[in-house]
Amino acid sequence: MNLLPLPGLASHASSGIVYLTDDAVCDACGVRIAFTGRHGGASEPPFETLNLGSHVGDSLQDVEANRARVLNALVAPPGCELVTLNQVHGTRILEVRPDTPLDDVRAEGEAGADGIVVASDARGVAPLLCFADCVPLIFVAPDGTFAVAHAGWRGVMGRIAEQTVRGIVSLSGVGPSEVNVYIGPHIRSCCFEVSDELAAEFGEQFGSAAVPHHRHVDLSAALRATLMACGVASARICDAGVCTACTVEDFYSYRAEDGQCGRHGALAFREES
Repeated sequence: MNLLPLPGLASHASSGIVYLTDDAVCDACGVRIAFTGRHGGASEPPFETLNLGSHVGDSLQDVEANRARVLNALVAPPGCELVTLNQVHGTRILEVRPDTPLDDVRAEGEAGADGIVVASDARGVAPLLCFADCVPLIFVAPDGTFAVAHAGWRGVMGRIAEQTVRGIVSLSGVGPSEVNVYIGPHIRSCCFEVSDELAAEFGEQFGSAAVPHHRHVDLSAALRATLMACGVASARICDAGVCTACTVEDFYSYRAEDGQCGRHGALAFREES
């Protein structure tokens, strides 16, 4: 099995939708990844315009239209089905194998989960997770096994990144050092001020890099520490480097928009159906 190219993220636009993706990895293993923004959709204020979250009070008709637009913009294969989760800030990871009924996955996801791993030979499945400050994570293995996960601060502390790497390794048989990990747009340390107690706990668990300023937590640094501790190579961790709270013109931010906003997404799928 060949190693994947080292990860990188570049901005693309299609049908008015702007997203971050990695073409080289898609060419290598057939997995299309994407972190979406907030432009190119049908939703009205305060959800304008590409809201992908069905739980925020937006018109469900608009949400479904937005999700369809994203799949169309990414040129998803015919019959590719979105799978969403009831994200509960935990560490439960679901698995999709070729013989796994999607109805069962959806039922498990509705019960609460924050990540999903898809085996390389499971076709036509596109996990979509939604965000507005929490950290979107996408994982890709050389054989085409991939995962999408949601990491709020509780998930970061609960080591959801490590749990997801274990799921990828279990389904693909590769070592952690061969897995590419993508950290999407999220609230950065410049805007993520927390209590003294929480900042101290992050410092104790993840080191001083996770608390670069007084009471300001760096979730990306904490995730990087977790990933490297479980064997992921530093060069295979790609960080978009975007703060959602600083860029509400392009991404949603629960904190910067006082809780009244839509959700951008992280999703992945295999290009062949």
